[in-house]
Amino acid sequence: MASSLLPSSFTRSSAPSATASSSATSFRRGLLFGVLAYGLWGIAPLYWHLVITVDPVEVIAHRAVWGFVAFVALVIAARRTTALAAALRDRRTVGLIAMSAALLAFNWGTFVYAISSHQLLEASLGYFINPLLSVALGTIVLRERLRRLQWLAIGAATAGVAVIAIGAGRAPWIALVLASSFAIYGLIRKTARVESLIGSTIETLLLAPIAGAYLGYLALTGRGAFGHAPTTIELYLLSTGAVTAIPLLLFTSAARRLPLSTVGFLQYLAPTGQFLLAVTVLGEPIARDKLTAFALIWIGLVVFSLDLARSQRSRAAAARG
Repeated sequence: MASSLLPSSFTRSSAPSATASSSATSFRRGLLFGVLAYGLWGIAPLYWHLVITVDPVEVIAHRAVWGFVAFVALVIAARRTTALAAALRDRRTVGLIAMSAALLAFNWGTFVYAISSHQLLEASLGYFINPLLSVALGTIVLRERLRRLQWLAIGAATAGVAVIAIGAGRAPWIALVLASSFAIYGLIRKTARVESLIGSTIETLLLAPIAGAYLGYLALTGRGAFGHAPTTIELYLLSTGAVTAIPLLLFTSAARRLPLSTVGFLQYLAPTGQFLLAVTVLGEPIARDKLTAFALIWIGLVVFSLDLARSQRSRAAAARG
């Protein structure tokens, strides 16, 4: 009604402008949410370092239990309880999420172990390798074709892992376990076809009973941190749910607003933060072979990202016709 009071030329020109402005605002918000999400994941080792005196398995159990509480609260707040109930009735979805939950717990445990054993540098290496390994899995499992630059990126990452293996006389198993478990996790979540919040809630729902039983056993035998550790440690353990859920909520908000290529670039913020923390704050030494390996992997990531950006531009141009 109000638009009829305006000159027709003004009405026609203002609509595209308003749309463009709304799109730009959405992009800026998405970028902020994405930087916050990956930034929090990047500094998360500082939090896990606060509970370094607690057994890693117990830390993971607390994370599963309190993570479930946090995700249920988010589902209720987002009014997604109907979607959660529908997903739980789908046997195929629950079966796939059960597998992803097992991989997630394994990944969490390995990461917390890496921090408690002062091997965050190797853990960050794993998360740098992860995107490239995901591409390789897509080729092997989903029969996706790799472009020439993608092969080059994977080759550079493989060379980086080989440099560390030769220098240390062993494979960097923490990095390889973290990269492979999370890559397979991502593959399963892709085939599960369930939104991130609902999938994560089901994962913690499946893990929580086992984790709760384990925490109950620790309490009965007097081996658990609760009741024996300082109050600050107990509070840190209680807050593991928020530490797990908040970055995911920010990530899902970013993913709805940003192009996939932008999300792809942002994902490297987390392992970069972990790498810098390991060297500057936690004082882990970085030998020449590890520096060489990281350089090779960073080259691979740059090549991979450039290829992804070029591919996105080509698709956008083709869509415009």
